[in-house]
Amino acid sequence: MLSFPVAPSLLNHSHLLHHRPYFSFTVRSSSSSSTVQEVEESSSSSKSSKSTADAGELSSELYVSPPFPQIRAAKRVVLVRHGQSTWNAEGRIQGSSDFSVLTKKGEAQAETSRQMLFDESFDVCFSSPLIRSKRTAEIIWGNRKEEILTDYDLREIDLYSFQGLLKHEGKAKFGPAYHQWQVNPANFSIDGHYPVRELWARARNCWTKILAHESKSVLVVAHNAVNQALVATAIGLGTGFFRILLQSNCGVSVLDFTPSVDGGSPHICLNRLNQTPNSPVAAGSSGGRKASKRIILVCYGSTQGDSEASVAYSAEQPMNMLGIIQAQKTAELLLDLNVSSIVSSPKNACVQTAEAISRVQEAADCLGADCVPRYVELKKMNDLDVEDILQQSKKDTVGVAPFQPGWLKGFEDEVLSTLWNQSGKVWQSLLTEQSDEAEPEKVVVVVGHPAAHIALMGHCLNLTKEWMGSFHLDAGSVSVIDFPDGPAGRGVIRCINYTAHLGRWSIPITRSTVDDEEF
Repeated sequence: MLSFPVAPSLLNHSHLLHHRPYFSFTVRSSSSSSTVQEVEESSSSSKSSKSTADAGELSSELYVSPPFPQIRAAKRVVLVRHGQSTWNAEGRIQGSSDFSVLTKKGEAQAETSRQMLFDESFDVCFSSPLIRSKRTAEIIWGNRKEEILTDYDLREIDLYSFQGLLKHEGKAKFGPAYHQWQVNPANFSIDGHYPVRELWARARNCWTKILAHESKSVLVVAHNAVNQALVATAIGLGTGFFRILLQSNCGVSVLDFTPSVDGGSPHICLNRLNQTPNSPVAAGSSGGRKASKRIILVCYGSTQGDSEASVAYSAEQPMNMLGIIQAQKTAELLLDLNVSSIVSSPKNACVQTAEAISRVQEAADCLGADCVPRYVELKKMNDLDVEDILQQSKKDTVGVAPFQPGWLKGFEDEVLSTLWNQSGKVWQSLLTEQSDEAEPEKVVVVVGHPAAHIALMGHCLNLTKEWMGSFHLDAGSVSVIDFPDGPAGRGVIRCINYTAHLGRWSIPITRSTVDDEEF
């Protein structure tokens, strides 16, 4: 038997993650699933450790349970979900069954991903053994000489009796169990199993094997749920985040692992989430649910200050030519959206980016000679200006790059607390604006500094400031938050750090995240 400590959010979504005690979750080493009895036994065995943790006040450090194995060199892992399958198209519950194959659309999606990743210097490819995933891996891997390594732990979530049923059949046949699968998947059980809990433990097993492999750049091709679990477990999030970090067909997510200075668990940063062959703002559902409310986070483009020393505070500078082009491309990406309002930091580069989006939006519906441009409200919000907060740091921040993974970890706790609290006010203001029932469909674009957007995503996920170093944003990037249950419900992260609109991937996926000699 192998024992993995898991956060209590596996059982209860409402736990504050930075105060989470460890929960002992036991799985069989010969398979990656656990029975209801095993989960109940491990739950009772964890009570003593839980009470011990609750006895004293826990520090607010970022907990990852258990620590990942030490790595000797930086490693980048690129996760890709398989292309559309026949059962995806039919609306049939697949789980870990292996009866569906890629549709023509799925093959085309995989081919697009192959072209996007063609020049990337991957050392190895891991794949689920299921046909739909393995075929996607074969298309993307192309004529590379290295053999694709299949790993049974990368198969899709085990859904037992649900597998093979159309969604309406599952609802009719299993009633309450199907309802729980929809509204509370972390505690969903079927046939004596807790599928999502099992999946999270299996994802941890996968990371142990991936990180142990002697490679610096890894491609992993798998499935929707297992890729969600891989992302979540990497940055220390429990099963309560299932269906919150979206994974579309052939969507790409990137994680950077950097060796720890003290030789312990590596620093892990989510470089991007769900970068798809399609537009991230195209009409569609989020996790199978239609979203009529949306917040789009746009980072300002490159500025004239980016070539100077203190690039962490460059938003006050006007954009350079590259930044102007980035802003225009972002405006064009959002062209088909009916943006309700644009909220911007008062800094020059942010306002320039917001004005570019506003001009394109106002002209979008104006095709005739007598047409009147549509008015899009543009508001400046002082609380979005976080550069003044970052400048309070007493550390030497000359040369600190806001577009370098994990850069926020270099600031003092007091600075991050101020940034976090101010961003919390912005988040509440955005939710209030989205709650206006007079507009059943509302898209709000927010233009600001990457630090502000990282904090806003953290508030969306109900995290704490300790998680801010676990996310990354590039200049000109777009991140999308959907609200399928309205602003009163949980936000679903549709994508983070989308940059394909800036030209191919814009930032090479397998770019080194540290000095070349270290990488």
